[in-house]
Amino acid sequence: MNDKLKRGGQRLALLSVVTVLGACSWFTDFKQQPKMDPWESPSDTIPMRGNPQFSVSVYGSAAPGYAVSRIALPGTIDSMASIPNPVPADARSLHNGRMYYQINCAVCHGEAGKGDGPILAAKAIFPPPLNGPAAAARTDGYIWGIMRNGRGAMPSYNRIEEMDRWDVVNYIRGLQGKYQVDVGPVGLPGETGDKVPGYSQMGPTRPSPYWHHAGAQAGPTRGGVIAPTGATGTPVTPAPTDSAHAPAAADSARPVAPTTTTPKTGGER
Repeated sequence: MNDKLKRGGQRLALLSVVTVLGACSWFTDFKQQPKMDPWESPSDTIPMRGNPQFSVSVYGSAAPGYAVSRIALPGTIDSMASIPNPVPADARSLHNGRMYYQINCAVCHGEAGKGDGPILAAKAIFPPPLNGPAAAARTDGYIWGIMRNGRGAMPSYNRIEEMDRWDVVNYIRGLQGKYQVDVGPVGLPGETGDKVPGYSQMGPTRPSPYWHHAGAQAGPTRGGVIAPTGATGTPVTPAPTDSAHAPAAADSARPVAPTTTTPKTGGER
């Protein structure tokens, strides 16, 4: 009887010790250890620069690859002729279109769209002028589709993202006299910053909160811009960034691409 009471007392004492130790904040059984949690390292206070080229679009596509072939045939390009241009030809669009045009198109079609680019003398290739009546008669969707697929001696310029290609279309309309545009490169060879287009705007940019080491929580980020916070600490919704300017520039007028697929699934690759 005494042995049973003794063993019972030992078990009770052991249970008491385990209970007491389990209640101690330092006895965590390795479940919680000193570590660097997300958004706590110094590098996490630096916002992302943007998404890589050819990131999957979260906006969908006006001509997804599974619906419209990428083959450079006239009939395929004709099928995109009816796609409406969703981008207004404002100052932002014309400036962005000018940068993309002078970088990618002027070598063949010339700085003013006359078909007299340097390739004419170097390779004896005769690009069509873009400021003539034939090009002016083409729809915006057709010109946009030619950049997507290429045609004849012209390769695909699908590396220019979908929304930026509409800016190029608007700039070409400016070269045709529809809008007042400047001709020639924006900057000198080798210049960067606001002299060249910005980073990807089609990729899956998602706002992510992170903490400053001073103790204040920053608001969501989009395109590398820290969103301001209100007096109560509530993040203020940031305006979309403009790929034609430096990452810190805001542009609230940039439209969203029309989709023929469910948003967040389609996109350029």
